[in-house]
Amino acid sequence: MSVPDITPTLLSEGKGKPVLLAGAGLGTGAKALWIDTVPHLQDFQVVGVDLPGHGASPASTEPFTMAELAQGVVAMLDKLATAGDIDAQAKVYFAGVSMAGELALQLGLDYPDRFAGLGVVCSGAKIGEPSGWLERAETVRNAGTPTMVVGSAQRWFAPGFIEKHSERTTRLLHTLQNADRFAYAHCCEALAGFDVRERLGEITTPVIAIAGGLDEVCPPEFAKAVATGVRQGSSAVVDSAAHQAPAEAPEETAALLRDFFLAA
Repeated sequence: MSVPDITPTLLSEGKGKPVLLAGAGLGTGAKALWIDTVPHLQDFQVVGVDLPGHGASPASTEPFTMAELAQGVVAMLDKLATAGDIDAQAKVYFAGVSMAGELALQLGLDYPDRFAGLGVVCSGAKIGEPSGWLERAETVRNAGTPTMVVGSAQRWFAPGFIEKHSERTTRLLHTLQNADRFAYAHCCEALAGFDVRERLGEITTPVIAIAGGLDEVCPPEFAKAVATGVRQGSSAVVDSAAHQAPAEAPEETAALLRDFFLAA
């Protein structure tokens, strides 16, 4: 096991403002997923966080756990502050979708003093079953990420969204197709080992859990369970979205995050 390198992507200017790390889930990229949401997050300096082998982040060379991924994110944050790319004294928030939503919970467990608020978007304290993730890891390792495109398109978006917003869906699916297959497999293995349902009560950082009303991967019940389980939690549902709320309903998703984080 090893700590993966995470390469940030500056999605908006605003040094001196609170920093919002915007994380993307398995098969997607931070810029592709969050770019339509960023204009509605003007109170923050938004920095995209890609999983290993996705978007701007280099491929992992060894398997990693979610805790090691969280360690990589904090190391990235320290480098940004040292380089002067963000204000070292600024409050920092993290909002992540799907696997990056689980990452938000891991950050809350391991680094409670580093984040002023956490957003768990289209995610949960456990997603799927270990056997399913390990099977997917083996499939992608052998056959590549393009094998996931059709199934992901069916799971990710609400009915009719692909036809109405072809540009948004195309850039997300291109990120999936271009993701490193071995790093994707490592992500699947990290997902297989993640289950913090019994540890939610340890998280003291304020958490908002946002579900897509049409999400079959992480239905609204997942968000409610997270919000109820943590010490300071709130939940909300974006009725029109499935599994990629920042791309499907950017203004509504941004408003929920902005209002919660600024209040927190």
